[in-house]
Amino acid sequence: MKKSLLIAVMLLGGALFSFAGLWTEDFDEALAKAKESGKYVLVDFSGSDWCGWCKRLDKEVFSKKAFKDYAEQNLVCVLIDFPRQTPQSKKRKEANQALAEKYSVQGFPTILLFGPQGDVAAKTGYEPGGAEEYIKHLQGLIDQHKAKP
Repeated sequence: MKKSLLIAVMLLGGALFSFAGLWTEDFDEALAKAKESGKYVLVDFSGSDWCGWCKRLDKEVFSKKAFKDYAEQNLVCVLIDFPRQTPQSKKRKEANQALAEKYSVQGFPTILLFGPQGDVAAKTGYEPGGAEEYIKHLQGLIDQHKAKP
């Protein structure tokens, strides 16, 4: 029993570490990394612990290896979260609210893509079909943005 519990804790810890490595909560830091690397910024405005569509997007897309591999090569990922049960600092809440207001976020999940120079490239949300289809969707939005003069 103790061995099973230890294994479960180690797996959960690994999953959380993996999530933490791919995602940041610091929008300005993400924009700076994108400018330096030439990557696009994916910003997920989420209600992670109460929003059904947010949970579905995370389960079907963001938690999958295909998305993680794509994101590591092509994106800087930012989570702007509005949880109801998970505690956040006052500073984080205020920063997240300011970003939601600045970019007119009305519902969750809202996904904003920013170009490497910090311009808004696209706005989207949940799309059915799983990680591979979502990657195609995101790449299509990026390609459209790149094609603009």
